Amino acid sequence: MEVQGMIIGGKFVTESGTGKYIDVINPATEEVIARVPAASEEQVDEAVQAAWKAFERWSRFSPFERARFLHKAAQLVEERAEEIGRILTAEEGKPLKEAVSEVKGSAEVLRYFAEAGKRVFGEIIPLDKANLQSIVIRQPIGVVAAITPWNYPVQLLAWKVAAALAAGCTVVAKPPSETPLSPLKFLACFLDAGLPEGAVNGVTGAGSVVGKSLILHPLVRKVSFTGSTEAGKKVMEYCAFGVKRVSLELGGQSPLIVCADADLEKAVKGGVRRSFRNMGQVCNSVNRIYVEKPIYETFVEKFVAETRKLRIGNGLTDPDVDLGPMVSLEALEKVKEHIEDAVRKGAKVLCGGKKPEGEQYAKGYFFEPTVVVDVTHDMLIMREETFGPAVGIMPFESLEEAIAWSNATRYGLAAYVYTSSLERARRICLGLECGNIGLNNVDVATIYAPYTGWKESGFGTDLGPEGILSYLEMKHIKVEFAD
Repeated sequence: MEVQGMIIGGKFVTESGTGKYIDVINPATEEVIARVPAASEEQVDEAVQAAWKAFERWSRFSPFERARFLHKAAQLVEERAEEIGRILTAEEGKPLKEAVSEVKGSAEVLRYFAEAGKRVFGEIIPLDKANLQSIVIRQPIGVVAAITPWNYPVQLLAWKVAAALAAGCTVVAKPPSETPLSPLKFLACFLDAGLPEGAVNGVTGAGSVVGKSLILHPLVRKVSFTGSTEAGKKVMEYCAFGVKRVSLELGGQSPLIVCADADLEKAVKGGVRRSFRNMGQVCNSVNRIYVEKPIYETFVEKFVAETRKLRIGNGLTDPDVDLGPMVSLEALEKVKEHIEDAVRKGAKVLCGGKKPEGEQYAKGYFFEPTVVVDVTHDMLIMREETFGPAVGIMPFESLEEAIAWSNATRYGLAAYVYTSSLERARRICLGLECGNIGLNNVDVATIYAPYTGWKESGFGTDLGPEGILSYLEMKHIKVEFAD
């Protein structure tokens, strides 16, 4: 069985310091496709020490020099997109076309931050005396721990690594145990681009062991984490010991509000896409839909019909599928639990709710996209993150009602609104308690704007001009000149 090596100090390390290895499973076939080492605390320390040593050199490169390295890495990522994409599909399950698109998009993230690093400015502040002046500069924070989840294992890592490197920081990444192969292949592009040894490292293993050891390491100055809210709270707890800078992009429970004046066809197609893309395993997936009462029945009918069109299958062997399997049996069981809870409390399943029929689905964690109506807010599907292909739909009578229901959750990552009224759009967008809103579209994440959460969906920023600032420290220098 192939062992994919970790990256420590510019070298591939296949040996496990603990003597243990983690099986990587293809969720479409349930077959073990590779193994990765379960790193020891000593190996984590070795990776951090390598990053600390490289920081001295990397941080002294000019932003223009760092940009050249990042552009070279981006070129390699793009050239290897098909190879990395196939690995991503094999370990995560999403259709191959989406996996390749994720990798190519990650190359664009590298290019964006390569240029953003050149546009980090300081300030000169006049003071109350002519011979005094305050200068504010920004400097790289140091070694960054980048901890990412399995649902977009390359893309979400690129968000962090690109910004950190462009800022002049070095990185120790901890890819997810479920999908470590494609992130390690992605990180290898930085080695081949000629970055200093130790500038980029990747260690694998359980979050409770490797992640904890990495966060608590005294030489790690900043932690950037994407994952569940529960795990994020543990990250905050560990960061408190060293008063470390931390960015958290956590769970969501995103609402979609559809007003009676909306473009109905567009709202239906957008809602289906954002509810079920990647089998609903996206932090900003639509979990619940609020539809204005006059169009409720029509919307539900069209939404179910559009959902039934989605093709499920093995993304490696069938290029035309829309959805692959879920990542694991555990993830699938959570979806079933939420659906069963809703039905037990009076909800009705209009489509899905079960494993698809057919010999091709005998193996694999496949599940039909599920639409549930007659839902209430005491049901798990309407108040907790399902992280799977299930959505609840209910009618609303007033905008105030829709906004209040949308906000009645501990999460605040994203929301979506369809309306043709500028006034209604303004009222809803100002009233929603979340960091990202898609107005008449369902794609809230863009390289060019900040991506952030409210409430228990986290804090700090990925992407946009603000994304690089979280990897920089501010320094004030007060200067006195001769009279």
